[in-house]
Amino acid sequence: MNVIGQKIKRLREEKGITQEAMAVQLDVTQSNYGRLEKDDRRLNVVKLLKIARILDISISALFNETEAGSSENGGMAHGNKEVYDILVESLRAEIQHLKEEISFLRVIVKS
Repeated sequence: MNVIGQKIKRLREEKGITQEAMAVQLDVTQSNYGRLEKDDRRLNVVKLLKIARILDISISALFNETEAGSSENGGMAHGNKEVYDILVESLRAEIQHLKEEISFLRVIVKS
């Protein structure tokens, strides 16, 4: 079941944001954005962080059952800090991987 995608859709609709507006801000087509809401396997850390920023919610609000922004610390429940930390670490790992790819490509270009 696509729980995260459904939650994103509900929050987007509550805020009166269209799929088209979300797509523009995420730099994807409207049809690709629609697929994100239907198939959360397409979501990655970067997209989740952008979506949370666009919807003006904490990333943990996407992963818990409480209303977005209802807990202390700007909407991040203490127990969900772990989820946020995992996402941040995942993003750091993705950045490191991209740096390694860039270094590799530089070596190839110089050859």
